[in-house]
Amino acid sequence: MPHPNGPHVLFVEDDDVIREATTLALERDGFQVTAAPDGLAGLDAFRARRPDLALLDVMLPGLDGVSLCRQIRDESTVPIIMVSARAEAIDVVLGLEAGADDYVTKPFDGAVLVARIRAVLRRFRAAASDDPPPDPGALLSFGDIAIDPEGLEVTREGERIALTPTELRLLLEFAAAPGTVLSRDRLLARVWDYEWGGDTRVVDVHVQRLRAKVGQDRIETVRGFGYKLRA
Repeated sequence: MPHPNGPHVLFVEDDDVIREATTLALERDGFQVTAAPDGLAGLDAFRARRPDLALLDVMLPGLDGVSLCRQIRDESTVPIIMVSARAEAIDVVLGLEAGADDYVTKPFDGAVLVARIRAVLRRFRAAASDDPPPDPGALLSFGDIAIDPEGLEVTREGERIALTPTELRLLLEFAAAPGTVLSRDRLLARVWDYEWGGDTRVVDVHVQRLRAKVGQDRIETVRGFGYKLRA
């Protein structure tokens, strides 16, 4: 049964069987669930309920999942997980570029889905409140980029940059080791809280999104190894 104080998940899925079965499974794990059958209903539910996390199918009638993800991201930094029946690169990349924090593919194991949801919620809450990065209180500067680890704010040339919690954790991970090459596997473990192997495309797309905000030349690709922040 859902716990009255459990995390609130918005689940948008047009397949009745999957929507009902997944809703019941999440409620058994203590989540509160608001389910919607299409993208427009999902957007209305998001605006009305303001959930802790959005779980969005890619293929939705009315308003597709990628467009819904983009709309939600324009209004909120709430964590978003995309659900797709296909694992082709284009589906994954489109969802992540629209602002999703992670994705799962159908058919998915209920335990894995719950673990992914909890991992996303953990890092979201940590970025928002109680997980101070190394040397809290010290302003970190890298060229025209300034990072306030205690206030969790990032500015570029004095202008505040709007980062999602995942992007912020990724930048803080780079800032903790400037000039050090960080592998994709390390970033998956540290930023995405994966204790198992994950899809490194998640890392690549988030690095691209972060570069667009902090400067394309700020994070360097070290081919065959990973990425590093230019000190």
